[in-house]
Amino acid sequence: MKIERWRCAARAWLLQFLGKNELAYAKYARLYRLAPSAAVAGRLGFLAAETQRPQDSARWFEEAVRLDAGNAQAWFNLGFVRERNGERRAAIAAFREAVRLAPELDRAWYGMGLAHAALGEHAEAAQAFEENVRRQTMFGDAWFQLGMAHHHARNPERVAEIVRRLRTFEPKRANQLIRDTGRGDLAHLHSELPF
Repeated sequence: MKIERWRCAARAWLLQFLGKNELAYAKYARLYRLAPSAAVAGRLGFLAAETQRPQDSARWFEEAVRLDAGNAQAWFNLGFVRERNGERRAAIAAFREAVRLAPELDRAWYGMGLAHAALGEHAEAAQAFEENVRRQTMFGDAWFQLGMAHHHARNPERVAEIVRRLRTFEPKRANQLIRDTGRGDLAHLHSELPF
């Protein structure tokens, strides 16, 4: 039985490596039947997402966290798929569990911010994006999203601070934030770019 599991795992990995995702999915499904594990469930979730089967993807990531509830990456993956499927409350819950287990998981903070923003919960989105940029200080998109969240939450001073910070390393994003917020009072911070 061990040899059959090893053979099935090797074939599944090779098929995935070769980009034959449908065949790899079938092999991983067989492997899961032979030896259920969170790792294999996660692979199946990833492959289902890659092959545009979002409901299957969510189901497999749910299985991964059921089998290994302490795996922050599995919780992040579940949150990502749920957010992508428009299940924003469920996504926030999964991201929240991911950051509870691994507060340094910056992309989970980012995903949580996006989900809150999509629900119109801008103060909560801003809190999540603040955590994200604290951990990943040069992630321009997170800074932009943070600025937009503060704009919608009616915190104009913080938006101005974010534009100043953003223009030091991503002036295009800073210019976009000025435009998208309609902040004419920040026009003096607009960067003239040579390209």
